[in-house]
Amino acid sequence: MIELLDKKHNRDDFDCGKDLLNNYLKNQAGQDIKRKLSACFVLAESTSGKIQGYYTLSNNSIPLSSFPEHLQKKLPRSYISIPTTLLGRLAIDTKYQGKGIGKILLIDALKRSYEISQEIGSFAVVVDPIDEEAEKFYEKYDFIKLPDSGKMFISMKTLTQLFT
Repeated sequence: MIELLDKKHNRDDFDCGKDLLNNYLKNQAGQDIKRKLSACFVLAESTSGKIQGYYTLSNNSIPLSSFPEHLQKKLPRSYISIPTTLLGRLAIDTKYQGKGIGKILLIDALKRSYEISQEIGSFAVVVDPIDEEAEKFYEKYDFIKLPDSGKMFISMKTLTQLFT
């Protein structure tokens, strides 16, 4: 079951192969949750509490000028920034990589983001891939590159087609 990170989850042994993502989970995620800077969702073994993977979500905005021109034309010029949901981090412990957990967590994050967008404005889910491997992962799920930023997005309109 995917649930919010809390003290019962064992973060100590988590290793996804990327220090930045390991350190975030072990040292910063709890503080970010307390400060309401992000929400961290984990998939953990029910008996040991060992975290198999995690992702974070937070509110975000992207400058209107960052979107491809064909989308800019469809959005109101009165918005300097477009409200989005940031899928900030997504990581799988090395022991569980290659078993479809990344896909499970991504779908959960997208579904949760879509559901929230029914009550709070969000045009898209945005990611900022940590490396080329992550970029290829998101491309598989139809994320589109934002020109000139390295960030990628999938629109709520696309998610509506997936989840309704």
